[in-house]
Formats: sequence, C-alpha cells, structure tokens
Amino acid sequence: MYPDRVLSGMRPTGAMHLGHFHGVLKNWIKIQHEHECLFMVADWHALTTHYDRPQEIEAHVWDMVIDWLAAGVDPNQATLFIQSRVPEHAELHLLLSMMTPLGWLERVPTYKEQQEKIIDKDLSTYGFLGYPLLQAADILIYRANRVPVGEDQVPHIEFTREIARRFNHLYGREPGFDEKALQAVKKLGAKKAKLYLELRNRYTEQGDDEALEAARALLGESQNLSVVDRERVFGYLEGSGKMILVEPQAMLTEASRLLGLDGQKMSKSYNNTIALREDEASVTRKIRTMPTDPARVRRTDPGEPNRCPVYSFHQIYSDDATRDWVQQGCRSAGIGCLECKQPVVDRVLEELRPIRERAQAYLDDPTLVRNVIADGCERARKLAADTLRDVRESIGLSYS
Repeated sequence: MYPDRVLSGMRPTGAMHLGHFHGVLKNWIKIQHEHECLFMVADWHALTTHYDRPQEIEAHVWDMVIDWLAAGVDPNQATLFIQSRVPEHAELHLLLSMMTPLGWLERVPTYKEQQEKIIDKDLSTYGFLGYPLLQAADILIYRANRVPVGEDQVPHIEFTREIARRFNHLYGREPGFDEKALQAVKKLGAKKAKLYLELRNRYTEQGDDEALEAARALLGESQNLSVVDRERVFGYLEGSGKMILVEPQAMLTEASRLLGLDGQKMSKSYNNTIALREDEASVTRKIRTMPTDPARVRRTDPGEPNRCPVYSFHQIYSDDATRDWVQQGCRSAGIGCLECKQPVVDRVLEELRPIRERAQAYLDDPTLVRNVIADGCERARKLAADTLRDVRESIGLSYS
C-alpha cells in the first residue's frame, strides 16, 4: 500500500511561543525521525477567519517558519511547504465539495463553537463552513495515513475518513472489480486467502473491527502482491473498491501542560505568552512578575503550588528535587515567590538561547528560509500531483 506518511500544519499566526513549542513542535521534532513527514503552513486556513486582514499573513508565514527551523524542525528530515503554493489542494477541495453532503459540514463540532466564540466578525461564509473539507483535502492529497492531533481535533480526522470512504465508494469501482480482487486474493496463497476471506466476512457481515484489523495485518505482511493488486484486496476487504484516497488515523498528542503566564491557556489573545525568540531581559521580567497563589499575600503566608501558575512551569522545566523543594518551601512559607521563580527563569533562558541563536542565521539571510520552502513546495507538489491524477482518472476527468 501507500507509505507511512504524516501530515501536520499550523495556521500562520506569527512568531511561535512556548505553548507551541511544548504542544506541537517538540512532537514534530521527534516524529520527523520516525516517519515521512510533511509540515504545512496553512495560509488558506488563516483566511477562513482573517479574510479581512490578509496583509498580515505573509509576515506571519516567514516568522513561523523561522521558528520551526530554529526549534529543530529539519528540512533534511521533513518537507516544509506553504499550502497556497500547492494548488492541487484547491482542486481536490473543489472536487470533494461536489460529493460532500452539506449536513456533514454543519455537524462538525467546532463549526458552531467557533461561531459562538468569535463574535467580532461575520463567519457566515462558505470558507468557514467548508474549512473542514479543505482540511480533509490537505490530508488526502498526500495520502497521509497519520495526522497528529489533540483530542478536540479527532472529529476532523473522522470527517476526513468519511470523505475518503465516500469518495472511494463512489469512484473506486473499476469494471470487473470483484473478479479482479478475488484473483488477487488467490495470490496470497491458499491458507492466507482462506483466512482473509473469513476475516472479510466477519467484518462485512458482523461489523467485527477486530477482524478488519487482523485482515489488514495479514495483508501488510504479504510480500507477493503488486501495488495494484494490493489496492484491490484492501478495497475489497472494506467493500469500497479500489482505494484511491487513504483513510488517515489520528495520532493523539498530549495537550501541552504549560499554561500561560496568568494560568490560562498560553495564547497571544490573552497576552500571556513567552515567544521563542524573546530577549532574555523580557523573559526574566515576565516570569518574575507572574501571579502566584493568591493566598500568599505576605512572604510569611504558606501557599499551595497546585494553585500557582508558576508551578506549571516547574512541571515542565524542573527535576524532581526542585519540584519537592517548591512543594515543601511554598507550603511552609520557607521560600518566597521570587526564590521559587528563579529556577524557572534559568531553565527557560537555557532552552531559548540556542533557538534564538539558530534563528539569527535565518534572519540575517532570508534566502535560506525561502530556499527551504521552495524545495519543500516542489516535493509536496509532486506527491499531490500523483494523487490528483488518480482522482481525475477515477472521476472520469482525464480527457484524451
């Protein structure tokens, strides 16, 4: 089947902060060595809510990519690209929109949530309604089978799976498909072919998901099928026909445990962030002036670390001995809040120093960043073009 491939992306909101680093970038840096990864600047997605301020997007794009590179995302290990420079996304989005029921878009949980939350602008646009479908096209155009997401994004991945399943069902049937699929099954060998058909029957007749996974594993181990035959037996297994678009799986990632400076989620809209390239004096000042447990009015008042925003930083940056020192010292009023904050200041500065130094090379020579993106866009377009060619053929748009 298709290779093990990861697609992930971010909307360009400008310079990255520590919340992005611990919530997304550290995971990217890890998985880029484990899978084929494509990391996307989702600039079209930025327009779904910021269509009235497009002039901000370009600067945000380059700021964000610099931070990715400075944080450790390696263009030799992963493909970095800009969504709008791969127009195949838009064509697949258009073609998928022809077969996507309107109700599927309206029931995406974040649609109504965001409309209720963002009240300062009109979001009654097709772009906003259709952004889950554009997101699906972003994933499906690369036949990515893994997408790193938090719990709140799982419905978007399930929506993408439904879109792929519907597309394959509508357009994945070639003439004589069943007969060709059964001929391919025979190539597994008598014993494996019999087991495959038994597992398929259990799945199609009883909805047995364990049987489906067992059959997939069986096919994954098989070495004697061509790419075309492999597509057929996988499609026949799930009753969809030839698999043109790949159904992705969610790679669940832990939410960042690092809160903002005020104890809320770290977000620019709350003005409670520390940027990855922020200067040391500013970082020191922000941490030293962080609010603490409101019960500690005076230095002699005991406190409770679990009520203090500073302690979320200790949970990320401090070792067990330091955390024990904080727990005991705070509850006994043996240490003051400024004493408690100093180890956090030291560790955050230590973490950001090499990021800031690596970023400087890209700031001094912007062509380095442009070249990384140009190379990534070229690689991404080749992958996207392969998928789109198959999509057009399956729909019947490859006129000769």
